[in-house]
Amino acid sequence: MPTPPEIDRQAQLAAPRPEYDGGAGPLAVAPKVFRDELAAAAEWVAGYLQEIPQRPVTRPMPSAHRQAMAAGSLPQEGQDLGALLEFVDRAIAPYPTGNGHPAFFAWINSPPSPAGVIAELLATAVNATCGMGEHALMDLERGVLRDLASLAGLAPTAGGVLTSGGSMANLLCLGAARTWFLRRHGVTDGPAYDQAHARLVAYHSDQAHMSVAKAAAVIGLPPWRLRAVPTTPDRTMNVDALRTMVDADRTAGLLPFCVVSSLGSTATGAVDAIEEITHVCHRSGLWHHADGAWGGLGALVPELAPSYRGVAGLDSLTVDPHKSLSVPVGCGAALVTDPSRLRDAFTFRASYLEGDQDWPWMSDYTIELTRPGTRALTLWATLRHLGRSGVAALLQRHQDLAGYMRQRVREHPLLDLCTSGPLPVVCFRLAAHPEAGRQGKTDLHTAVAARVQARGHAYLATVSHDGQTVLRACVCNYLTTTADVDILLHEVLAAAEHLQTV
Repeated sequence: MPTPPEIDRQAQLAAPRPEYDGGAGPLAVAPKVFRDELAAAAEWVAGYLQEIPQRPVTRPMPSAHRQAMAAGSLPQEGQDLGALLEFVDRAIAPYPTGNGHPAFFAWINSPPSPAGVIAELLATAVNATCGMGEHALMDLERGVLRDLASLAGLAPTAGGVLTSGGSMANLLCLGAARTWFLRRHGVTDGPAYDQAHARLVAYHSDQAHMSVAKAAAVIGLPPWRLRAVPTTPDRTMNVDALRTMVDADRTAGLLPFCVVSSLGSTATGAVDAIEEITHVCHRSGLWHHADGAWGGLGALVPELAPSYRGVAGLDSLTVDPHKSLSVPVGCGAALVTDPSRLRDAFTFRASYLEGDQDWPWMSDYTIELTRPGTRALTLWATLRHLGRSGVAALLQRHQDLAGYMRQRVREHPLLDLCTSGPLPVVCFRLAAHPEAGRQGKTDLHTAVAARVQARGHAYLATVSHDGQTVLRACVCNYLTTTADVDILLHEVLAAAEHLQTV
């Protein structure tokens, strides 16, 4: 067979390209049209982000619009790209959740960083499948995970995998813990595996995020073998109670295998005692996983550092860069002191998928085979934009603003500060307002939050605290200022006054 001629790729690239004539398929777009629409979209994005502080925090979606959006409306003929920007501007942008606004305090949901917005576009254009094969973004992911683990204070051996968020990261770490525990006891398959699995027990604080229970359910752990450990008055896990529960389960013939601690509970920002829980785990041969989706990087803040003593002794840690660091949504991390534990749990082979053993595919560390490269580049861009000192300064800024809010609440005669953890979340209640007719204070706080949200100048949530519903505000927006805190408290008091008079 004759050798095919060499292809002169440079000549091909240098040759004049024919004008687009529609023959390249229905997705093809003329280069000039694409450039013009891309420029228009970039201009819109810049204007949209700049104008967010002047807009309402959120805006209720009209019922008719909601129904129309949910119904689907695919036309027979396609539209030009200009219709996309018009649609987003008219039908999507006016109805935000509100997390981009500096006066949004409801949930741990930050706005996108400028570096992340640009990186998202670039990574989308590259469109890498960062699960299999070779790609620079997979190696970038390995490096940025080491950076993230270092920021968290984990051991130098730590690595892992980027995920869609904390829920997936908690799932992966619980799956790794299960495989590690069973293999450590010589159980890998067959009836022995089934019998041992039916006796596994895991533990978490009664303040744990609901994703922990979801993760346990997905790996086959029923609710009656997931123990909610009671907490102390400061909302941290009662380590004595944990120790007692583990001992009781072992005596009953069960197999305790994992404890999940909280590094920043969603409700109050509580941080569990890492060292004490690790001691219990080591004594009983358990894996210690910490859910630090929100507060996993708290060791960088001097006032928080004492609460993070022993973080290097964790077996695994969840961190959500799309929370504390404002990386665009869809970027969490499962960090494991020994990353091979993830591979033990999630590596599966097929004849059409043969990876490099020296540089394992990232899909070996997770349940995803197809993975977007946007996570690695948006995290890398945001971290490089901040630097280590900038990350610490950003977290410190959130702490300072929460401290300012707590002080304002303490000083106001109509507000009471509730117990909360060290992270930047503030739980408070109305102190001096009498009950409004038959409406108790619990209902009043719910009504106050709803009215604040409806007015659109600020946004906060409610939470159950000692059996009562109180107001809850967290700080995780790099644009938030003390003026936004003042607006929030003004709106709360104005809403309460209004509700007392109707």
